[in-house]
Amino acid sequence: MSNNRSGVFIGGLMLGATIGALTGLLVAPRTGRETRKILKKSANAIPELAEDLSTSVQIQADRLSASALRNWDETLDRLREAITAGVDASQRESQILKRQTSVEDSDSLPQPLERSSMTNRD
Repeated sequence: MSNNRSGVFIGGLMLGATIGALTGLLVAPRTGRETRKILKKSANAIPELAEDLSTSVQIQADRLSASALRNWDETLDRLREAITAGVDASQRESQILKRQTSVEDSDSLPQPLERSSMTNRD
């Protein structure tokens, strides 16, 4: 996110500098001929400035894209780990519940051997 902001900041800085330079030239106390000459030089420099700005924006976009891909990969890895941990925990809990259920069932079942041994004692 900060890479995107810095790219926007650089673009705004370059645009502001260009507008400021043109405004300064127009209000400067020079003759018309000198001002036109300077404006012509500035106009000739605009394509280079636009190319530099385009390159800067492309570099920032590439950085942002690479950063987003890294973040996506890291998020997917964490999600896979969380799912695996959840499945493992679920299996452990299922086994614990099965054990508890089998113990409870065996405790609640009548014990025929014990009853028969009790009747033999009487």
